[in-house]
Amino acid sequence: MPTVVESEKSQSAWVLPATKPLDETVWQAWVARGRAQDQQSSAARMKALKWASIAVLLAAGIFLVSGMMSAAALTGDLSKYRQFELGTDLSTVAGQTGAKTSQAKVIHSRPALIQELEWRPQPLGSSSQTEPAQAVVFSFYDGKLFRISVDYDRYETEGLTVDDLVDAISATYGPAAKPTVPSKVAPATYGEQQEILAQWQDSQYRFDLIRSSYGHTFRLVGVMKGLEAPVEAANLEAKRLDDLEAPQRDAARLASEQEASKAKLDKARLVNKPKFRP
Repeated sequence: MPTVVESEKSQSAWVLPATKPLDETVWQAWVARGRAQDQQSSAARMKALKWASIAVLLAAGIFLVSGMMSAAALTGDLSKYRQFELGTDLSTVAGQTGAKTSQAKVIHSRPALIQELEWRPQPLGSSSQTEPAQAVVFSFYDGKLFRISVDYDRYETEGLTVDDLVDAISATYGPAAKPTVPSKVAPATYGEQQEILAQWQDSQYRFDLIRSSYGHTFRLVGVMKGLEAPVEAANLEAKRLDDLEAPQRDAARLASEQEASKAKLDKARLVNKPKFRP
């Protein structure tokens, strides 16, 4: 049987050693190390999120550019008819047609200068291929080409359906939009009816395929959409000024005709008086 002394020794063997108090410097270092690790983890997460966002934006950009390129490829270049570009100046167009700028007809001189230059294309060289465009009229607003009107030869389009013409033009300008209901335009001459059959357009330019009731001929008209309103306003103001000055202009014309008639009689008198014998 163990003695009291042995029992006390046995119990003292199970007593845990006293713990050493944690040094404040060690504690602060441990806290700082934990904070640094948290900051590094947060920075890594932000960096990963940033690169993920960049990847998403790049993918969206590529998709958008691809879509724009596809749309552009489908639309075609609506700023041009053959080698003629809307927005070009009169001298450039005249040089392309072989005409002189002085051949341009003045439609109105105020409040803006409106001019027209007509061109009748001919087949190149000795080619047996015929030219379907009978006449092309270029219209200028203050020297800038804003409208191209192409009248097709009725014999070169004889037998062709509307779909035939639309398909041929769409090969250059892309898919056409067809009016769901008949769309009329202002008649070019008295009694003539014009109907829009198809359109090709973007934000800046538009081409209309038009059929005239006169002879059932076809016309292709290209315009700069941004100049349609200024040109219309200029035409209306020019008409107002012409109507306002009509009486004065007619009086001046009559006086000029009377003066010319008197000058003609005076000249005849000088010739006939000396030789007249009763």
